This record gives sequence, structure tokens and C-alpha cells, in this order.
Amino acid sequence: MSFRPALLAITLAALAVPLLPSAAAYAQGQVEFGGMEHDTSDPVEVVSDTLEVNEEAGTAVFSGDVLVVQGEMRLSAATVRVEYTQQPDAAEGEEQEGNEIERLHASGGVVLTSGEDSAEAQEAVYTLATGEVVMTGDVLMTQGGNLLSGQTLRLNMETGNGIMEGRVRTTFSPGNGN
Repeated sequence: MSFRPALLAITLAALAVPLLPSAAAYAQGQVEFGGMEHDTSDPVEVVSDTLEVNEEAGTAVFSGDVLVVQGEMRLSAATVRVEYTQQPDAAEGEEQEGNEIERLHASGGVVLTSGEDSAEAQEAVYTLATGEVVMTGDVLMTQGGNLLSGQTLRLNMETGNGIMEGRVRTTFSPGNGN
């Protein structure tokens, strides 16, 4: 009789071993996003219902069904505020350089997708120079059938690596290749 429980314990332990590496990574909150490296120097396209520009402040506010596209990355939200550097006026006879986008602040039902991965949050800040996206407020990330949730998700879009913080919870779907 004692042989069967021992055999069952060994069998269950053997079945659990393949899950350990991915479970440990998720328990630490480390994640991969997008399945590929993202080129943060790609052009940024923004589509919205309205646009309000404040040249003095160096901001542009897009509102109403906003969609931001850069390469394979898509970000949608109710409102996106773009902060950009203002280039000094060119000297007479010289060509003036364009303004460069520094940061995007998205709020209101933010959804970020890259490849087959997606993440939802209340807010997100994308800093183009570093390629970092920080999503905050009830973050839910979906990768295939796997779910990962927490309060803050920090993603490096150049490497596809990230970390989830704030009472991280995961749901694994064994056998779906993730």
C-alpha cells in the first residue's frame, strides 16, 4: 500500500519538472513580450479623432480612439499626449531640423500589442530614447493561453524583455507552446 503513494509522488514530481523554468520566471515577474526585437527608430504614426498642439509646451494631445503604430507595435487608448523636443530656429539660409518625439503618455483603456502578445492597463508611458514602456494600473498581459497580471509592467521594446510588479498572478495553459 505504501508503494503506490510513493510512486504517485514520484510521477507527479517528474511531470512538474518541465514546468519549473517557466514557473520560476513568472514567479519572479520576468516576462518576454512581442517575440522579437523592436526597432525604436522606426517612424511613429498616430491616428485619432482630434489633435491639440501646444508649441510652447512642446506637446500634442491626441484624443478619441487613438492608435499609435511603430513597426509591429500597436498602442491604442482614449488619449495620448506626445512630448517632443523643440529644435532651435535655424540660422538664415540653414534648414531647420524637425522636432523629435521624447515620450508618449497614454491613458484610458490602454492596449499594447506586439506580435501575438498583448497587454492592457489604465495608463502607459513610452520613452522612445530608451525603448521602455511602463504600463500601470490593473495590468493584464496575454501570451497565447497564458495570462499574467499585476500593477506595473516594465517592458524594454528593443529586447522584448520585461518585469511585472505588484502582486503578480499567473495562469498557465500547459501544452500551448509557451
